[in-house]
Amino acid sequence: MALGTATAPYELRFDSGRICLDLLATTHPEERLDSAEPLRAWITGSGLVPAGTPLASADSSWIAGFRELRGHIGQLMRKEPSRDSRPAVLALARVNELARAAPPVPLAEWDAGGSLVRSLCAPPTCAALLAAVARDTVELLTDPAARAGIRQCEGDNCPLVYLDTSRGRRRRWCSSEVCGNRERVARHRRRAALARA
Repeated sequence: MALGTATAPYELRFDSGRICLDLLATTHPEERLDSAEPLRAWITGSGLVPAGTPLASADSSWIAGFRELRGHIGQLMRKEPSRDSRPAVLALARVNELARAAPPVPLAEWDAGGSLVRSLCAPPTCAALLAAVARDTVELLTDPAARAGIRQCEGDNCPLVYLDTSRGRRRRWCSSEVCGNRERVARHRRRAALARA
């Protein structure tokens, strides 16, 4: 699965620059985490677990936890959080609470070809994976340089948030191929309409 591109069959995206922001992208243009199968695909695609990690225990009961965390992340990332905002205070408290659990423990192991690969010491639990995403959120919120790069996509009707790490920090869209292309096509049509008028 290539990072930065949509992936079939769930059209999951992993191009926001952070795992917590990639979780936000699972709401657009429609709900992506609507069953266990796409949740498992997102967990693997996001890099929370190494490829091939068994996720049999990731069932529909995990969806509510990931959606809840996603809502709190959205509350904290879509606008500047303030201690005077009750929703932001509550969201931050819940993210901090989820971050307290131990994340999955990685191991380096030899594969059949003699290369070192990452694996986990035990099958991941929902709480451990939520902790990893919550910790990523805490790290982003508390890193002033990274936080300064959080951007809202300028695409029409696109609610996605991404981390702008581009040179000069001039990235305008969540995806140049998606929203950027739509904007370029719309601009071309406007110029063509003006030329005809």
